[in-house]
Amino acid sequence: MMKKLILTLILAVTPLTAMAAGSGFPLQQAPVDPFDTESLKRGAKAFSDYCMGCHSAFYMRYNRIAEDLGEDEAWLRDTLIFTRNAEDKPTKVGELMHIAMTDEYALEVFGTKVPDLTLTARAKGADWVYTYLKSFYVDPYKATGMNNTVFPDVSMPNVLWPLQGVQEAVYKTESRQAGDETIEVDVFDKFEIVRPGKMSAEEFDAFTGDLVNFMVYIAEPVQADRRSLGWKVLLFLVVFTVLAYLTKKEYWKDVH
Repeated sequence: MMKKLILTLILAVTPLTAMAAGSGFPLQQAPVDPFDTESLKRGAKAFSDYCMGCHSAFYMRYNRIAEDLGEDEAWLRDTLIFTRNAEDKPTKVGELMHIAMTDEYALEVFGTKVPDLTLTARAKGADWVYTYLKSFYVDPYKATGMNNTVFPDVSMPNVLWPLQGVQEAVYKTESRQAGDETIEVDVFDKFEIVRPGKMSAEEFDAFTGDLVNFMVYIAEPVQADRRSLGWKVLLFLVVFTVLAYLTKKEYWKDVH
């Protein structure tokens, strides 16, 4: 019974690896670390600069982020808050991370509603988001001029191309067996940069990692506390098991 309980707790505090939602595209592991405060701060800046022009994080409050990352209101206004309310006053630090774009405008411009990003990393998985952001490629047949190997026919433009550069998808031909016949099919091989961006590949990986780390944080702000508490609970159970076993031996030693 005790072994089953410990195993259950271990599974509860161990992060699960997410799979691509129906794309079948191999995912890269996101460098997520909920205890890396500096990464979260850089990710917050990236989220503000490149995501919040279109996307909200409507289930998260600005001041919660500042509290968790050990920052003050001045940092919030320099990093995340650049909007004003209907009365043309600066957005309050206690407000939710909401933007002005309406669903009607998004439908007109992008042909679809723009999703809120608060829970995206939890719903899709950190690896999915990380790989998705790195997998845009040139496609002249799309309205945005871009497509994505993880999310084919996505309506979102590649807002990170000035940093990453523009890349094209390179395919290779493979032989596949289809019943009694052998057919030739084109399969994805790799990406090739055709127009360099401001960042090197390593710098862009680090930038994207920080952004995804922040998105994982806003999806579950208590994750760091939960993980810390999980190990404390496991340690308590180990100590309790030892004490219970010693107590049992002491209690029954005269009986046997």
